[in-house]
Amino acid sequence: ASVIQHVFVITMENTDASQIYGNTANAPYINNTLLPNYAHATNWNDELPSLASEPHYIWMEAGTNAFSDHTFTTDNDPSRKNSTSSTAHLVTQIKNSLSGVTWMTYQEGQNASTGACPVVSSGFYAAKHNPFVFFKDVSGNTPSQTNAYCAAHSKPYTSLAADLAANTIASYVFITPNLCNDMHGATGCPNSNRIRSGDDWLSAELPNLINWANLHSSVILITWDEGSGTTKMPFLAIGPGVKANYAGAVSYDHKSIIKSVEEIFGLPLLSTVSGATDLTDLFQPGFFP
Repeated sequence: ASVIQHVFVITMENTDASQIYGNTANAPYINNTLLPNYAHATNWNDELPSLASEPHYIWMEAGTNAFSDHTFTTDNDPSRKNSTSSTAHLVTQIKNSLSGVTWMTYQEGQNASTGACPVVSSGFYAAKHNPFVFFKDVSGNTPSQTNAYCAAHSKPYTSLAADLAANTIASYVFITPNLCNDMHGATGCPNSNRIRSGDDWLSAELPNLINWANLHSSVILITWDEGSGTTKMPFLAIGPGVKANYAGAVSYDHKSIIKSVEEIFGLPLLSTVSGATDLTDLFQPGFFP
């Protein structure tokens, strides 16, 4: 059994490793606080360098963007056609687990317009950055704003603080900041410096989450969906069992997250990720399964 009790994944956007590591002007919190205290990867690779965001998020959940009934290539909202009936993905493994493992996603900007099952993009919330709504066994055969199972597993990001305080946190938590806070940038965002906006958001939001993670044997994984000019993306692992001030050169991609979560929670490995490299190298001996 793993000593890790909770895994948080935070997804950021469209930034090369070279734009983050060493960039103390625009990413001071990451460089001055996170990197010295935790582990980061220097060889994290974009598995779909020619495709849009959405296929990358699908990959984070299933280890592929290609299914027998649909291949994801666009950034379109989920629909009957732009969705898959595949059940071979991480949160369905969690749902089917007999060991009491649970999951929840917190989506910044989820509101009445997006639906309780946020299948509709609205404001700075982008459905393309929420992988779960594209799976029909989560959001419905025609993905629906009112799907009960989906609504029970998706909360506005504003709910996270209260859930942390109440210790009502799922085993696997997936957090998507909005388009202004995830380094994506969008028309109307308060700060046009997208990297600084994301770093500022992390500096405001992470301390409380890190405190909780330290008390509850948890790990926080910060991933980017793709680079902006290269195929090397940043990746950080944060938590009590992570190597401090460590730069790991092992080759990873988004399959590595799925495989690691499966190993941590004792789930069967998806066939798409069985050959992937897990994140063991970033952890101190004895912390990773």
